[in-house]
Amino acid sequence: MRVEVPLVGWPYAWDGFKIAQLSDFHYDEYFSAVPLRSAINIVNGLQPDLVVLTGDFVTVPVFADYLHNAERAEKDAEPCARLLGALRARFGVIAILGNHDLGSDRQLVTESLQSHDIPVLRNRSIPIEWEGSRIWLSGVDDVLRGKPDINRTLRAVPRNEPVVLLVHEPDIADQVALHSVNLQLSGHSHGGQIRFPLIGPPYLPKLAHKYPRGLYRIGPLTLYTNVGLGTVRLPMRFNCPPEITLLTLRAAAAASKEDRSPPQRTSEHMRASLFVGRSSQNL
Repeated sequence: MRVEVPLVGWPYAWDGFKIAQLSDFHYDEYFSAVPLRSAINIVNGLQPDLVVLTGDFVTVPVFADYLHNAERAEKDAEPCARLLGALRARFGVIAILGNHDLGSDRQLVTESLQSHDIPVLRNRSIPIEWEGSRIWLSGVDDVLRGKPDINRTLRAVPRNEPVVLLVHEPDIADQVALHSVNLQLSGHSHGGQIRFPLIGPPYLPKLAHKYPRGLYRIGPLTLYTNVGLGTVRLPMRFNCPPEITLLTLRAAAAASKEDRSPPQRTSEHMRASLFVGRSSQNL
């Protein structure tokens, strides 16, 4: 899915900035590994400026206890992270965790991702600077199972500087819209996985009923909900294919649709910010 997203207050220097979003991998070696490999090849071919991963790398089985959940995470987290480590973008790859990740083993999933150079944001914001212009990337802890704190997440962001916020559950957008956030990127819903014509999905998870897929405007906030790559409960999709999203962010008042070239080099400032205290702040 290719989406152009005009954002009020988005800097002209970043007009044309491309973000590839992947979500809800629910890794297993039989059903999700093949589409995940294909998705990685597709994303790398798109040459995005940034890749964001919006949670649920592993799956909490139904009716399993914590011990079995941890065993499942140990089995699936590392191979999933290893595959995702092949993603390439000018400004790198950033992740947040989802409710299944926290229901299994937060620390193990986090360490697996970070061992493959994929930082995990938890109630934290980091800046990217380019030619005197700055944007912020923020990540909120999972709403259902974690300790989300939007105020803490945005504390370091100066007033009126643009923010892209990652949060697994989309329906939290009603609260996010009360803060100075330009764009929220979420997953969690799977789009229902099975969608019947005229009826829609028979089931949507908690906090994914209101904004289950696609682009929304909630007051000053823009939200995009990605329907994910993997599956839960039943390893099938109907009328709801897995999704790779390429979002092109536009300064809303830009007069031209010409794709201005974003930075051609990796921002050392961003990389330094991402890895400061990664062993302590993100676990």
